[in-house]
Amino acid sequence: MKSISKVLIAITILLSYTTCIAQIKNATNETVKIYGNCGMCEKTIEKAGNVKKVASVDWNQDTQMATISYDAKKTSKDEILKRIALAGYDSDSFLAPDDVYANLHGCCQYERVAKPAEKTDSAILKTESVDNTVHQMTMETQKSNQLTPVFDNYFELKDALVRTNPSMASEKSKELLSAIKSVKMDELETDVHNVWMKVLKNLQEDATHIADSKDVARQRDLFMSLSKNMYELTKVSKYEQPVYYQFCPMADNGNGANWLSKENVVKNPYYGSKMMSCGKTVETIK
Repeated sequence: MKSISKVLIAITILLSYTTCIAQIKNATNETVKIYGNCGMCEKTIEKAGNVKKVASVDWNQDTQMATISYDAKKTSKDEILKRIALAGYDSDSFLAPDDVYANLHGCCQYERVAKPAEKTDSAILKTESVDNTVHQMTMETQKSNQLTPVFDNYFELKDALVRTNPSMASEKSKELLSAIKSVKMDELETDVHNVWMKVLKNLQEDATHIADSKDVARQRDLFMSLSKNMYELTKVSKYEQPVYYQFCPMADNGNGANWLSKENVVKNPYYGSKMMSCGKTVETIK
């Protein structure tokens, strides 16, 4: 039973690591020596090296070898090893500061045999690593968060139409329009920027007309066009959770119409309570 448990744990860890690598664009893979002793070391090393969607570290306790996968456009092997050194673990490129090593748990204080080609001052190492990491994470957050308010307000507008509440739909559309105008286009990634420029005018026009109307039938007609453009945007700018692209064959006088939802359960914005569950999910965008 113990051996089976160990196998299951190993498989779980492997699948988790494979998933992390899959989330990293333009992944570069390298194998490096990082000194440590135990399972506690493994957790600390991997936590220090990992940055969501940017870098992933898988350290082997037995061999003291680490497989590092990273987006070379956003970070480097040296930056990853600097963070790990700051956590107390030597590599053949960077030594951990002595005071940090001294504070490691007794079982984690490995034999220090690494001799980097260039000795790096720990104060400089810490400043450079922290500054670069903060900069990278700030840029990533800014890029990923730029369109989040646009998506959030679109979903709130959809919910207002599900409730057949034209006054709420008008207010939510005003908030959507404000979110659209607040987007800093120069901070969008190239592929997102290109689509944004393509759909921007239509998004603004549809949001403006929905906000100006109190006729729910008119609002729903405009929401069809708005949803088409939001779909294009969602395909290149991933939302923080899965988005469900749904379709109602009865909408638009039997021609059918789509919309986006945060829920897989169908709640029809074109008919509301009259035909709440009419439709199906035709695509899941992750």
